[in-house]
Amino acid sequence: MIARWNKALAALAACATIVGGLSACGSMTNADGQAEKMTLVVWGSQEDQLNEDSWLQEMERAFQKEHPEYDITWKNQVVASADASNLAKQDPTVAADVYSYASDQLGTLLDANAIGQVSDPTMKQLKRQTKGSPMMLQTVTGEDGNVYGVPLAGNTWFMYYRKSKFTEQDITSLDAMLAKGKVSFPLTNSWYLPAFYMGAGGTLFGEDGTDAKSGVQFGGETGAEVTRYLVRLRNNPNFVNDKNGSGLAGLKSGKVDVVFTGNWDAAVVREALGDDWGVAKLPTFNLNGKPVQMKAFAGSTVYAWNPYTKHPVAADQFAAFLAGTYSQEQHYKMRSVIPSDVEVAVTPEVKADAVAQAQIDTIAEASVTQPSIAEMANFWSTCENFGNSIYNNEVTEDNAADLTDKWMATYKHLL
Repeated sequence: MIARWNKALAALAACATIVGGLSACGSMTNADGQAEKMTLVVWGSQEDQLNEDSWLQEMERAFQKEHPEYDITWKNQVVASADASNLAKQDPTVAADVYSYASDQLGTLLDANAIGQVSDPTMKQLKRQTKGSPMMLQTVTGEDGNVYGVPLAGNTWFMYYRKSKFTEQDITSLDAMLAKGKVSFPLTNSWYLPAFYMGAGGTLFGEDGTDAKSGVQFGGETGAEVTRYLVRLRNNPNFVNDKNGSGLAGLKSGKVDVVFTGNWDAAVVREALGDDWGVAKLPTFNLNGKPVQMKAFAGSTVYAWNPYTKHPVAADQFAAFLAGTYSQEQHYKMRSVIPSDVEVAVTPEVKADAVAQAQIDTIAEASVTQPSIAEMANFWSTCENFGNSIYNNEVTEDNAADLTDKWMATYKHLL
């Protein structure tokens, strides 16, 4: 593996050194002046490659036009970003040259030596695409401090609501909404529950999510106060636990006025509420008389290259191209995929998209990077169990401090 990795890095470095960037390779051809022939295997979602006019095929044609020094045969395969790490880790030597992955899988891909570090020119592109919005850059930064891939789109959750129930001021406060309407929240779901603890300053594996030794820090007096708040939330007659789609069903039936989910449910919400649908970033909650911003996990869908590729320069370039500004513009136009690129995010079309703005605002102002290190695998079920304990009234205001500390102690044995 080390020899292959060094060979890939050497190819990238040599190309960049010629005139200071990978673009210098654009003028390189074979000795006979012909374009370099190659085959690139690309993994992507089914929706992105349904037919010859789909986004992926369009981007491949655009890349080939921009790089006449290559004569590329494309082999596209349907592998969703959520499945990429499981396939790649089995045998990275036969995995795709370029693939999309979910950022929380970065640790798995690094452990399998199945992902390539971005080149200097790609890093320059990424810094421009994330300028003033560092969260997306953090999602592709490994625990070694290096960067692997370019985000194509962000991923988080936010809030939908029945507009006729609340004022613009109400929707900034969870407690204000609870006073006026039925609020559904996935209390027993470990992807959502941490938003309260992280909002109050709790950390997962350090400040940047890459320090395994730091463990889970949701305890102490502040953590106990958050747990007490959640006990009161559970006992509020206007609270509804969202499980197995009950929140969206309640929205449609009129039994629920607020749900917390992501862009994937936007169409369902619109259908349920008609013109009465609203969407916003996450609200605050009242902790000891002070408003505290809820903070969701944020991640990204990323394009990256495989260090076992026979064409590391082209693979790095194409991964960067697929997640570049132009490609994100086209992805939004063709499939309404909300961009992570800061330039695309402020275009008139995206600014006018309320769901896009709720996601962008939540990532920028109300989120924490979801850790991608392997130790996260031990976080989920224990967190879910604690949420169930709150919902089942096993946790009370009186025993909140003790049981929160016991919850934290469980992680010390797991990590």
